[in-house]
Amino acid sequence: MKRLLLLVVAALPLARPAAGQIPASLRSNLGAETAPAGTEVGVALLDLATGDSAWSNASWRVHAASTMKIPVLIELAQRVDAGRYGWDWPVLVRNEFESIVDGSSYRLKPADDSDSTLYALEGRQVPARELARLMIVRSSNLATNLLVAQLGASAIQASARRLGADSIVVLRGVEDQKAYDRGLSNTTTARDLAVLLAAITQGRAASDSSSAIMLNILSRQEFRAGIPAGLPPGIRVASKTGNITGVNHDAAVIFPPARPPYVLVILTRGFPSPGAAEAYMAAVSRVVWAGLVGVP
Repeated sequence: MKRLLLLVVAALPLARPAAGQIPASLRSNLGAETAPAGTEVGVALLDLATGDSAWSNASWRVHAASTMKIPVLIELAQRVDAGRYGWDWPVLVRNEFESIVDGSSYRLKPADDSDSTLYALEGRQVPARELARLMIVRSSNLATNLLVAQLGASAIQASARRLGADSIVVLRGVEDQKAYDRGLSNTTTARDLAVLLAAITQGRAASDSSSAIMLNILSRQEFRAGIPAGLPPGIRVASKTGNITGVNHDAAVIFPPARPPYVLVILTRGFPSPGAAEAYMAAVSRVVWAGLVGVP
């Protein structure tokens, strides 16, 4: 059954939006969009110029895939700000982690990771800043697990929830197969991720200096076939993708040159291929740009 993208205005725990600030033409265009039969889609749109927001199935809970790396980045930044960690502190690279099911050890496979460069550094120390960069820009699973081991999944989840992502679940790092088999996975909603990206962009998630570092890392994202592909060339986008079998997400802050930024999060499940999901996300992104910015 096709899912009609009906957008409902809702208030995030930010400035209360006034009615009609997101153009009616944008709501109409998005309402006319449909996802293919057999797919599920959640969309969150937040205009940081006004605080106005629009949702489509934005409370739908789904496997977070690599979008869970956004709250990991935030927790790292907050630890740095509190003086309990440092961006340049060395972290020993190791490839052995404990399952949250029974404490048994497991290793990550370079062939299953989107970045293999870090595996060659096993036994050496790498600055936390570089792990954060690889975690976001290349979506390194090994870098993610090293940071989660340092910071703690429960602390990462708690920090995200304090910022207003009150239903996000961060239980573990990635590739814990025993946990996955038992349904113990990180989950999120489009709303959760929109709240976190807004907090980073508005300087509420961390200090000004740490916020700038996070946005710089997110802006260097190398996987750009989703939301960024629907934008004009050269537009700055700070984003994080997430993909596992049948699940493809993109969460982004878009920085138009002549207006404040906006946040767009698109979560999908059930598309026939990652390329089909990315094409859909790019199409939605194109409609949102036209409605909010109005220039090619």
